[in-house]
Amino acid sequence: MILNPDSLKPIYIQIAEWLELEILQDAIKSDEKIYSQYQLAEMFNVNPATAAKGLSLLAEENFLYKKRGLGMFVAPQAKERIRQKRINENLQQLVFEVVAEAKRLQVPPEELVNMIQRATQQAVKEE
Repeated sequence: MILNPDSLKPIYIQIAEWLELEILQDAIKSDEKIYSQYQLAEMFNVNPATAAKGLSLLAEENFLYKKRGLGMFVAPQAKERIRQKRINENLQQLVFEVVAEAKRLQVPPEELVNMIQRATQQAVKEE
């Protein structure tokens, strides 16, 4: 992943979201050690303090836990909690925006459902 320095989203949040994706995709599993702030800083060419802030954000949300002297680890059930967080925060908002736009364009609900089904089938084909 390449961070977008021009994004309105702060770099540390982009790092946290990237780590969430790594957990969701099972690249890093429950109770596995996660990258250190220095590894992340080198990977993304950012200040270690910025990387640490991304890790701290995930720790505050209890997606990571610290083992003194060993580093940060993925918390048990982190994958499912991240999934639920993203459904509640991201997906719900996107659905609301799509439905609102469909209403403005006078797209019938049945047609919107068909569009979603086609998009789902396309996404499955691309996997």
